[in-house]
Amino acid sequence: MSRLTAALATVTVLTVTASGCVTVHGEREVVPSATRAEAAQALRDFTDAYNRADKAFDPALDAGRVTGPLGAVNQAGLKARHVTNPGGNPQHVPLELTDAKFAIPRKAGWPRWFVADTDSNRDKDTGPDDTRWLLVFVRDGVNDVWKVAHLSVLAPKDVPALASDKDGFAEPIRPDDTGLAVAPKDLSESYVSYLRTGRPESFAPGPHTTEWRELRKKNATRPGLSTQYVDQPLDSGDFAPLGLRTRDGGALVFFASRHFERQTAAKGVRLDINADVRALMTGEARSTVTKERVSDDAALVPAGRGPVTVINRLQGLTSAKGE
Repeated sequence: MSRLTAALATVTVLTVTASGCVTVHGEREVVPSATRAEAAQALRDFTDAYNRADKAFDPALDAGRVTGPLGAVNQAGLKARHVTNPGGNPQHVPLELTDAKFAIPRKAGWPRWFVADTDSNRDKDTGPDDTRWLLVFVRDGVNDVWKVAHLSVLAPKDVPALASDKDGFAEPIRPDDTGLAVAPKDLSESYVSYLRTGRPESFAPGPHTTEWRELRKKNATRPGLSTQYVDQPLDSGDFAPLGLRTRDGGALVFFASRHFERQTAAKGVRLDINADVRALMTGEARSTVTKERVSDDAALVPAGRGPVTVINRLQGLTSAKGE
């Protein structure tokens, strides 16, 4: 009887495995995150959901296709616009994402992910206004759908050249890779520390580093208005960093950060609060408003030593509180 039971158990496991429903130790096997056909279908599914949500200004219509920092920005933005335009988007133009090139890494375990480098119809196809949209698709389990966690909008010349193996698959970067100037798992913390204090001095000058710090200094003490900034890392769960090896040995890393801006008006000075802020605000802004934003960031991190270059920052308001 015991031998029969064991034999039946073995047959059951083999049958289920052959059906594709269960794999023994599948989390340890290094496999492509997706096929190119699956990646193309995920891109179509995202675009369809995005267009439905944008047309109606209804966050529920694409909530199942976004996650992480892009999801936070997208959902809050749609929520605000639904308040200000409850009838939907009168200027809706369907998003089109074409000329897709997929960077699909081989990896073990979950989450699985890939990058779609696409051309959108939100730009001009030549000249300085030409852009590429890089979307990072993530899936947390075999029964989950592909969701977009990051979006970077770059000039074609700024899209980094990614490394690939002999079969054309991209090379993922470990979160704790010590061969890089900053390990991906430490990038969000390092970035917000730099914004607060100017240290560590491991970030290259640019619009998302030195210029942003200077703009904050300028805005901190305007006549009748005091502004304070608090920055926090976002580096776990759906906000965990994701990186791909570049051909020069460094990495393209997608990461996230959270930023608070607290504005206090002197007596008799009115706070300037626009419609989107008011739509997401709790409380009454008598003298103070605190705005919370999530930033969807991308950086080029060199191998060994050298400055990290933040190449994209898509930032959006996610909440506000009046006092």
